[in-house]
Amino acid sequence: MRTGGKVLLGIGALLGLGSLVAPPALAQTDLTALEQALPPEAWAELQTLLKTQQYHADIVWTTVAGALVFFMQAGFAMVEAGFTRAKNATNIVLKNLMDFCFGACAFWFLGFGLMFGSHVAGFLGTNWFFFNWQQGAEAGSQNDAWPFTFFCFQLVFAATAATIVSGAMAERTRFLAYLIYSIVISGAIYPISGGWAWNGLFADYNGGTAGWLENLGYIDFAGSGVVHLVGGAAAFAGTLVLGPRLGKYGPNGEPRAIPGHSLPLGMLGALILWLGWIGFNAGSTTAAIPDIGWIAFNTYLAGAAGAIGALCTSWAIFTKPDMTFAANGTLAGLVGITAPCNTVHPLGAILIGSVAGVLVVLSVLFIEGTLKVDDPVGAVSVHGVCGAWGVIAAGIPWFAHAEAGVTWAVLPVQILGVIALGGWSFICCLALFLILKGTIGLRVSAEEELAGLDIGEHGNIAYPDFVTASGELEG
Repeated sequence: MRTGGKVLLGIGALLGLGSLVAPPALAQTDLTALEQALPPEAWAELQTLLKTQQYHADIVWTTVAGALVFFMQAGFAMVEAGFTRAKNATNIVLKNLMDFCFGACAFWFLGFGLMFGSHVAGFLGTNWFFFNWQQGAEAGSQNDAWPFTFFCFQLVFAATAATIVSGAMAERTRFLAYLIYSIVISGAIYPISGGWAWNGLFADYNGGTAGWLENLGYIDFAGSGVVHLVGGAAAFAGTLVLGPRLGKYGPNGEPRAIPGHSLPLGMLGALILWLGWIGFNAGSTTAAIPDIGWIAFNTYLAGAAGAIGALCTSWAIFTKPDMTFAANGTLAGLVGITAPCNTVHPLGAILIGSVAGVLVVLSVLFIEGTLKVDDPVGAVSVHGVCGAWGVIAAGIPWFAHAEAGVTWAVLPVQILGVIALGGWSFICCLALFLILKGTIGLRVSAEEELAGLDIGEHGNIAYPDFVTASGELEG
């Protein structure tokens, strides 16, 4: 390389580094001054360097954010295990591991293509199945790592949608049936509906197509609807088909509390999920840009407001502050802010989170007490109800900052998105669970349920040195 080129590389590297740490306005001022000072050829070389650096930064940020989202699997495992009984803890955590493992393979050979391949009429992807290096090379260049980075990021989102169901169907579901469900939702149900809203994110590689919802102007930046509503609707279908746990309802239909074995473990899981949510929301930029800070800011505010809203609501109803509702309130606020995290102002984030915190308490009580649906961890309320709220909130201009350009005209599209995404997931999963129930069986026997799925399904227990409580043996 010529000496002048090396000098330009050095200047460009310094300027690029400065653009990552300096305020955007200052960085832009520096670049403008440099453009005026450099010859056209030198400026073009510098521009190429900066684009390459930005490309590399995008790869790094998206990969790290994806790793944070993957760590949410640990959070889900801890929440679900902590809020259920000790005799089912091994079953819970193994399901959370294997739904990712089976789901990853299904998303690789089928799901990614259905979601991000070239769309037919905005409904269904037709290529990018069995994702491989040659496809990436043909779509971009031999050194283009972006398709693989993007795949990894989208994979962990698919895993999140799948694992939401685990807690709602906990303590009475056959392990084999759950594995089959994991394959189907990750390979087909989630990707098809996800493509309706997000297919255009891969437009540079799929021929420029987009899903029918995004063509209508649907707003769902990080997935209140695409991920959480879809997972919550699937959970609702599963709990309906499965039925309540033994002993959950008394002879007159009154709900009975079945305490989890470790509330601190459940709270730890909620905090892990909150950490992962920074990658979930801010990582959805899939670019190392200043918006990351704004999105993380709104995510923290909404999670905090959700916890406060749920705590105060439960305190008013039960006269004591409830820890489980506070934990679920945090998650509810995070689910609610996921769709509009890049468009709302700080007060909007707090209001959206607060409403979600109130909603999750009222929804849990309604689903458990009125509908008689047994959801051990409140997954339907946290992800389904609050996911729908997040989608609708994204279409309410009161919450949005002026630069976002949100108008009332988008609200009907948001409502349509709730109906389409939730309805698709519920109907498909209802059919799937009914088929599983009528063939291989969806629920374990009463004897297995009373003894615990750790013994009946896996032949071991999570806490061999603990004495089992008599209440657990009675169901």
